[in-house]
Amino acid sequence: MAATAAATAAPGSAVNSQVTDSVTAVNTSVVGGTPAMALGNLMMSTSQALGTSAHNATGANQQASITMHAATVQGINSLMAIGGSVIGRGAEGILEKG
Repeated sequence: MAATAAATAAPGSAVNSQVTDSVTAVNTSVVGGTPAMALGNLMMSTSQALGTSAHNATGANQQASITMHAATVQGINSLMAIGGSVIGRGAEGILEKG
């Protein structure tokens, strides 16, 4: 077996040419696949950032809605605390405009 390996090796080289070809093929495969891997990593990072942004926007919208509802309730409570005649006049004004 050793004689066969020595016979197929390049002159002055201690490495079998099949090993050299195999290593060259693997290196070519790795170098060729690197751009695709980099683009995949970029897309994953971008999609993660966009997903987080969408979640943050939804949360902000919910918080703003809660704040607006609270302000509306406070305004209505203030109107109700003023007195019946004022509320009646306010309702009459709204109905006349409508």
